Amino acid sequence: MSTAHDGDRNNHHAPSHDHDHGAHGHNHEHRGGVVGFLKELFVPHTHDAADSVDDALEASAQGIRALKISLWVLLATTVLQFVVVLFSSSVALLADTVHNFSDALTAVPLWVAFSLGRRAATRRYPYGFGRAEDLAGLFIVIVVALSAVVAAWQSIDRIINPQPIENLGWVIAAGVIGFLGNEAVAIYRIRVGRRIGSAALVADGVHARTDGFTSLAVVFGALGVMAGFPLADPIVGLIISVAITVLLIGTVRSIGRRMMDGIEPDLVDRAEHALEHTPGIRGIQEVRLRWVGHRLHGDALIIVDDMPLHEVDPLITEAQHQVKAHLHNVDVFHVRASRHEEPPNEPAPPA
Repeated sequence: MSTAHDGDRNNHHAPSHDHDHGAHGHNHEHRGGVVGFLKELFVPHTHDAADSVDDALEASAQGIRALKISLWVLLATTVLQFVVVLFSSSVALLADTVHNFSDALTAVPLWVAFSLGRRAATRRYPYGFGRAEDLAGLFIVIVVALSAVVAAWQSIDRIINPQPIENLGWVIAAGVIGFLGNEAVAIYRIRVGRRIGSAALVADGVHARTDGFTSLAVVFGALGVMAGFPLADPIVGLIISVAITVLLIGTVRSIGRRMMDGIEPDLVDRAEHALEHTPGIRGIQEVRLRWVGHRLHGDALIIVDDMPLHEVDPLITEAQHQVKAHLHNVDVFHVRASRHEEPPNEPAPPA
């Protein structure tokens, strides 16, 4: 389980009940300028605190619905582009078509993962099947990487063995359609992924967005050929491969962080804020959260005054309620109470 704090996770937090609840909302640091715009465009945040879904089954249903709709849109776009490839011989369009088809296929394992995530926990899998979603995200990363290799190989082959490109007008039209179809799918997947907290669905949306911009690159390649530069088509194919590889870094980081139980710090801040405003809590010693698929699991150790056990239990229940009210993605949150601050968990000395 990931740790709530980097360096001061065991520090005592005294609650401050005069905080403004609005000040602890969705508080990402956004980098300005072109770099910040591109980062948000291709590496968007996973969750959207203002519009999250607090029901696990409904969240999974929304994810499956997004995959169904986007799958058919991408398949239609791919078929149209492949037809144009057959009578145009455009390697850049072929590379883009292969990538679009791979993007459509990534919806299948993610669909399966969302369906698995809805199953109840068992004795063998007591935490449920939410991790299948992270494995599907890893599969998406592998597919994107392979599509970049295929596109590069096709482009290099066409540079060594050039072939004439025909029907450039159709190539341009197919590229524009590819951009529009992929961008529509990207917006839809990222929006739903943010709402339900699914890093894998957001990654799949970024994948579709990458396809959209590579489709525009196909258009520029065809325009270059029309202007009398035949190598523009395979060169654009190589540029597509490089762009896919570079943009893949952000997706790898997001999926890898989930598999390592990494958590966005502002989510921990909001959980702490919810506990601080629970009457009866004297301090917060530790808060931990982790993603299991698109749902949050966590626990906390709180400090309370000396009080009878029958008063501690309702306090713990209220603390759990407050956390779930502030973080709609939370499925399980355990709270432990102590009357005294406990020493930090130190590693055992070597034997």
